[in-house]
Amino acid sequence: MPTIEFSDVEVRYENRVVLRPLSCTLTENRIGIVGANGSGKSTFLRLINGLGSPTSGAVSVDGLPVADNGKQVRKKVGFMFSDAENQIIMPTVKEDIGFSLKRFKLPAKQREQRALAMLERYGLATHADDSPYTLSGGQKQLLALASILIMEPSVILLDEPTTLLDLRNRVRIKKELSRLDQQIIVATHDLALLEGFDRVIYIADGTIRADGTPDNVLPTYVSEMTDDH
Repeated sequence: MPTIEFSDVEVRYENRVVLRPLSCTLTENRIGIVGANGSGKSTFLRLINGLGSPTSGAVSVDGLPVADNGKQVRKKVGFMFSDAENQIIMPTVKEDIGFSLKRFKLPAKQREQRALAMLERYGLATHADDSPYTLSGGQKQLLALASILIMEPSVILLDEPTTLLDLRNRVRIKKELSRLDQQIIVATHDLALLEGFDRVIYIADGTIRADGTPDNVLPTYVSEMTDDH
């Protein structure tokens, strides 16, 4: 598995502290990030592939400092937003998933073949010529996931991937993630998604409150969230 290193990382926006100085190493295959809204968990994720920058400290992926190697890191690390519409770029489903392949400078026909194969894998082939905006919420999330996987990253980051989905589609996304070989790091409130995960990090008030196996961390998280309400 890839190694992701946070070294004394702090994030501030004007006078607000989002992440207090923290250090950790991520090597496990399945890692969940939990915390209340505004706790810093999405910021934590975005630092890994350079969508965000630390105020101080450093983040590296397999020894590559993200700050100095953003383009190279993003080839290794895919990112899926909570709202899949934020990742729609092209007018048709087929073009949208094929767009990512342009950086590989493959012939147009070969890009199309790979795109169609990925759409077939995720049950979207019959929508190849449709607008992505006509897909259901679950289908949009699958398209976003397929658009990441077609790049063959070694790490996939997911920020609240099931928030906008109904139960059927949450189960589908969980099933699809369980089939992947890549290192998966998920920020989520959906604790069912974390079943079978190797590690969970609980972030509260910009710092790591608890870190360990799901059995050790989630009871603390649930207890504190319940006490707050």
